[in-house]
Amino acid sequence: MSRRRLLGAAGAATAVGAVSACGEPPEPQEVRRGQVIGQTTEVPEGGGTVFSHSKLVVTQPEKGEFKAFDAACTHGGCTVQEVDQELIRCLCHGSEFDYTSGEPVAGPAQDPLETFTVTIDGTDIILD
Repeated sequence: MSRRRLLGAAGAATAVGAVSACGEPPEPQEVRRGQVIGQTTEVPEGGGTVFSHSKLVVTQPEKGEFKAFDAACTHGGCTVQEVDQELIRCLCHGSEFDYTSGEPVAGPAQDPLETFTVTIDGTDIILD
């Protein structure tokens, strides 16, 4: 193989790698790592809040205990809409998830919501 052909092949391989590496935008949660996603005052004790801008749902099962989950339903990808009566609910197809573990408890969803860790700094909820 000639030097020119070898360098051309290497350049083409690099271009293909760059396209595949840049082809998928990062998940909203990845972009917000280390940032404030909400305030503790927005998350009721014994309930939760959907933070649609970061695609996260944060719950507070007990006073001062905060849990974070991916807000995309594992059944169809819809964003869950509410936290009520200790359940995270997706109203698209009726899936319900336990608000302490993210495990499915009703509906077509079979897989749990992805969990994330958060740190509390004053009233700031920071995605780890």
